[in-house]
Amino acid sequence: MSDLLKSGRLRGAATFLLPALLLCAVPFYLDAFWLRIGLFSMAAAIGAVGLSLLSGTAGQLSLGHAFFLAVGAYGYVWLAGEPGPGLPPAVAAVLAVLLAGAAGGLFSPVAGRVKGVYLGVATLALVFLGHHVLLTADSVTGGFNGRSVPPLELGGFTFAETDPELTVLGVPFGAEERLWYLGLALFALTWFTARGVLRGRPGRALAALRDSETAASVMGVPVARYRSSAFVVSSMYAGLAGVLLALSFRRVVPDYFSLLLSVDYLAMIVIGGLGSVAGATAGAVFVTALPLLMTRYADQLPLVATPGSGDGSIGPTEASRYLYGAAIVVILLYAPDGLHGLARRTRARLRRRPPVTGPPGTGPSSGAPSAETDTAGDTATTARAKEHTP
Repeated sequence: MSDLLKSGRLRGAATFLLPALLLCAVPFYLDAFWLRIGLFSMAAAIGAVGLSLLSGTAGQLSLGHAFFLAVGAYGYVWLAGEPGPGLPPAVAAVLAVLLAGAAGGLFSPVAGRVKGVYLGVATLALVFLGHHVLLTADSVTGGFNGRSVPPLELGGFTFAETDPELTVLGVPFGAEERLWYLGLALFALTWFTARGVLRGRPGRALAALRDSETAASVMGVPVARYRSSAFVVSSMYAGLAGVLLALSFRRVVPDYFSLLLSVDYLAMIVIGGLGSVAGATAGAVFVTALPLLMTRYADQLPLVATPGSGDGSIGPTEASRYLYGAAIVVILLYAPDGLHGLARRTRARLRRRPPVTGPPGTGPSSGAPSAETDTAGDTATTARAKEHTP
């Protein structure tokens, strides 16, 4: 038994350490474009995990996720910049996340009493209200043109271009390389805390609440309190994603935090799989990376016009929205639990696949030669290859 436990722990450690080592080595081999895609994807994954906890696990529809990302992004910019308190950037980042959670807390009484489409419409009002405030509060937000983002500093280390330039193992480390490791740390924090919530008592309570409010209340789950708590936690994840987005973009503008951003986040969790941390991550990478890749390779794609061509063709951003819109339809029809559920079922089928055996009378105990000792060997070789084919 102890050997089995040790082997299981070793496999679990290897499953975590190998991807972590590969991700840590990425800045040494990829250029700034790919690092930016990774940064935007990690920020989107953090926000998608928060929305998945709210909509996938608690069953609460929210269309206001862009509002809480804006609170986190602009909260950091104002708290760390001028005009503003000019706080240390690390303190400003933490306070911006707490500010997003406080905004979610102010809205939580509504989230605790309203559900379904009605909550979606109520959160939709947050997006339009927030966009109006971002455009009109010039002294805080900079208005239509937005504000530049102060670089983050931790212990004297700046996550931005510095003079003299930092070089690690012969590779120059600019802003993207430095922010890459910050994004990895924040995403790892999000991953483990969200999985802890889902595997603990709060996750079970939220799942029971999603399946049946009546049954959950009979089992002693305080319905309104857990709904409100899920909304606050989701808002804090969105605020953290907004801080990382602001640092990655280096400038925040109101038009980015529009209704389309909220729809993008809903697409992420639907494509990846509702209520799954890994699924939300996969959906975030897909929805975030697709338009950036199509923009870069637009001249090599059929039916897609290069940005700024003005010939009336479909641009890469519109084409990417059509593609992941079609992906949502396919997912809903053939894999309602998303990419994560599809991967889980595929692994289960591979584990349950029965071993390939020969016809009766050809086993090792019979006088006839078995498939493994057959001189031709063609059938045995083919069977073994098929057994390991995913």
